[in-house]
Amino acid sequence: MAILIKAENQPGLENIMRQQEQKLRTLLPAIYRNSPFYHRKLNDSGVDPHSIKTFTGLERLPFTTKSELRTGYPLGLLAVPEEQVVRIHSSSGTTGKPVIVPYTANDVSSWAEMMARCLILTGVTRTDRVQVTPGYGLWTAGTGFQAGVERLGAMAIPTGPGNTEKQIEMMTDLRTTVLIGTSSYGLLLAEEIHKRGIKDRIELVRGIFGSERWGDKMRARIEELLNIETFDIYGLTEIYGPGIAIDCPEHCGLHYWHDHLLFEIIDPETGRQLQPGEQGELVVTTLTKEGMPLLRYRTRDITSIIPENCPCGSPHPMIARVLGRTDDMTKVKGVNIYPGQIDHVLQITEGACSEYQIIITREQGKDSCLIKAEGEPVFDFGKISRQLRKNIKERIGITAGVEIIPQGTLPRSEKKSKRVFDYRE
Repeated sequence: MAILIKAENQPGLENIMRQQEQKLRTLLPAIYRNSPFYHRKLNDSGVDPHSIKTFTGLERLPFTTKSELRTGYPLGLLAVPEEQVVRIHSSSGTTGKPVIVPYTANDVSSWAEMMARCLILTGVTRTDRVQVTPGYGLWTAGTGFQAGVERLGAMAIPTGPGNTEKQIEMMTDLRTTVLIGTSSYGLLLAEEIHKRGIKDRIELVRGIFGSERWGDKMRARIEELLNIETFDIYGLTEIYGPGIAIDCPEHCGLHYWHDHLLFEIIDPETGRQLQPGEQGELVVTTLTKEGMPLLRYRTRDITSIIPENCPCGSPHPMIARVLGRTDDMTKVKGVNIYPGQIDHVLQITEGACSEYQIIITREQGKDSCLIKAEGEPVFDFGKISRQLRKNIKERIGITAGVEIIPQGTLPRSEKKSKRVFDYRE
């Protein structure tokens, strides 16, 4: 298992890019040869795959979008003979045809390796007991996490989603030390354990949460209620699943596995490549994926590549925690709003909790935005409301209504929390 976690001499971002350029020179002709989809796509674009030799040269390649993956349903992007496919996963298909993702045996092994790296980077060892609460089946999360736990040699407790009573029973009886799930479910479980007063019966040490954007306020609350350290994990169904990036105990950013994945940041409006440190949309090219390799896949996630090395010593570079998605962005009164921006203003507003909703309406042709947020019980709600409104105006640039409600009032979710409610016609 080639798990790279620390290196005495970190290679630096420029050297990593040079390594990836070497892989590109053999990767692109191979994909052109093996994938009928990319053979047609590159021909239509007039791009010779042999001519792309540098990182900046990638700009000449067309992007791949999720709509194309849906159009290719079910196996239109397959790049190997069908008999080499050992597993299928799929997106939910809630916004259209699902995306079917085929995996070869090598793909399954690479994904398990990346997952194991994630666990090791957070401090998980063979002696840990890891409770896996995400869903199994066609969804990637449960299966992916379990594969990583087993590759590492730790104990997997595959409870799957929901059934909070059973989750807590397993957690106490099996002495779970690591909890994996969505951040929303992590919060739900933390609050339920706190409400029952059974924290002294819980042996959790760390939590690994992903599948949705979550802010520092939510992180702090989960850590306080469970007395654990939490880690943000990132991934997409189209690109293996969860486990392509994770933050380490330094919490400076999310390390991504550059030997398997090439990350670019682009301007989401123009498609222009941006420099490390500049914020934009993450675009991913898979370097080792066989079943369904992807070239310049537009993730719609807003982040940046961090130019500095991490103090943890990992040789793998980092992206910043995801601010939001371009398709989650909401324009109100001409101003773009991302959920991550609301997370930030809640973080700097004393007395505000992590949970909120953005409610947008339109009356007589004018947009109206209401931020409904929870407040800590020991604070004056009127004062929280005034300060939050001020922070929203200063940091985001809009005048919004603010309603502070008691902590625990907004719905908790076993999956992902819905944040934005846009009722404009």
